[in-house]
Amino acid sequence: MTVAETPVREAGQDFIRDIVRGDLASGRHKSIVTRFPPEPNGYLHIGHAKSICLNFGVADEFGGHCNLRYDDTNPTREAQEYIDAIERDVRWLGFDWGKHLYHASDYFERLYEWAEYLIEAGKAYVDDQTQEEMRLTRGTLTEAGTESPQRNRGIAENLDLFRRMRAGEFPNGARVLRARIDMGSGNINLRDPVLYRILHAEHPRTGKIWCIYPSYDFAHGQSDAIEGITHSLCTLEFEDHRPLYDWFLDNLPVPSHPHQYEFARLNLTYTILSKRVLTELVRGGHVGGWDDPRMPTLAGLRRRGVPAVAIRDFVKRIGVAKANSVVDMGMLEFSIREHLNKTARRRMAVLRPLKVVIENYPEGGREEIEALNHPEDASAGSRRIAFGRELYIEREDFMENPPKKFFRLSPGAEVRLRYAYFITCREVVKNQAGNVIELRCTYDPATKGGNAPDGRKVKATMHWVSAADAVKAEVRLYNPLFLRPDPDAANFAADLNPQSLEVIADARVEPALAEDTSGEPVQFERQGYFCRDADSTPARLVFNRTVGLRDSWAKVAGTN
Repeated sequence: MTVAETPVREAGQDFIRDIVRGDLASGRHKSIVTRFPPEPNGYLHIGHAKSICLNFGVADEFGGHCNLRYDDTNPTREAQEYIDAIERDVRWLGFDWGKHLYHASDYFERLYEWAEYLIEAGKAYVDDQTQEEMRLTRGTLTEAGTESPQRNRGIAENLDLFRRMRAGEFPNGARVLRARIDMGSGNINLRDPVLYRILHAEHPRTGKIWCIYPSYDFAHGQSDAIEGITHSLCTLEFEDHRPLYDWFLDNLPVPSHPHQYEFARLNLTYTILSKRVLTELVRGGHVGGWDDPRMPTLAGLRRRGVPAVAIRDFVKRIGVAKANSVVDMGMLEFSIREHLNKTARRRMAVLRPLKVVIENYPEGGREEIEALNHPEDASAGSRRIAFGRELYIEREDFMENPPKKFFRLSPGAEVRLRYAYFITCREVVKNQAGNVIELRCTYDPATKGGNAPDGRKVKATMHWVSAADAVKAEVRLYNPLFLRPDPDAANFAADLNPQSLEVIADARVEPALAEDTSGEPVQFERQGYFCRDADSTPARLVFNRTVGLRDSWAKVAGTN
């Protein structure tokens, strides 16, 4: 079947997809099989999203399929929690592996047989050196390594020792199985790499059957070959491993010979995507867990209210390149904001309330005003919001002595209340400490709906909530987790932002936000996009800020 005849979705443009098109057109492959091979030792992060979208996307676009395969070769670090989280995240991103779910542990017996095959061919040996001794004799980028004293052991002795390793006769670290390749190679990965190490640990899937486990390098390529992977897509750090990947495939009786292709990993400003660092952030209590909204994990982004479609759009925008680069966090926020601007319903919420009393509004009076759910989507409909004598406005929307370009509320100034009326500030009420605690205003009844019949204009429209009807809420504002755009992974704690989370405990929101339990992100008008947090209860509303809106006044004030 030619590319033109293959039932595919419209495919994107990048060097990986160009390779796939060429392979199909030339007949090198009749169908495409990719794989996403996570280690179940942590949660997936935004960097994994790029790999997921690429592997599943390429397979989908060219009429093939993508395997989900767990690289479960280190039982001491793996847990069912991580497996469940990985599958949840992949599905949330919009992809599914169908029946193609595999584990490296599915192939442990065959991998063991292939290890013996290498021993019998004189291409693998059991080494008694310690880990530190192997490190010291491995050499450097400019100096060749030194051969192990056991490198020339006989085949029969190596087989006997390897089988005794499997039988559990030796303690952890006593021996390893190494490939016999070239200790003088310019590529350090070819200097007799470790194939198996002794690890007396129970495996989540295989239990206590094994006490030796294959290395990633030995398991990965052979797993690809068993599954018939056509395009093994890896990030650039595996480029130097490709000769070893090919050496194993060339020297073993594998059923197929996949090809490894490398692409640039995703790097974001103000972010560390090292799983080691993310694990330490969680274990060290620097964040509230893997799904903390400050974390770059997919679970954290989801809890923060980031839509999966925005992440897919972001990945598409940054593209697939061959050279590493750092992407500005603003690009991700742009994709999030662009999507939510189209889909999020509008609501009003006052984060830092300042009370307003409209003195010429009837005491005990109350009316309902129609408010649009989305100003650019008529199908979203409208809702009724209460208006009364006492309101809350945002504290930052008032200044007693405003600078020249401040157009919000101030003594004597007139502003528009969204969907309601024009009001004018007449009096400022302060407490004994001199802090403003209340504003006394008047309203113009002729401006109902927010328009003046005499055509006069105001320069500011402000959001508000009715004091009598508003619901109390906790609002969590998230800022970058790190202070520097290029945080130091080796000393990440020094770069942590102490202001990464601001909790506002006494916000006021309109009742519609309390009634909506869908979990869908909404726009707090003039504030940003927010979603209800998993901590919310009927008695305690909690909202997370997903991403903010641009604020022209903040730019003028030099705070943005």
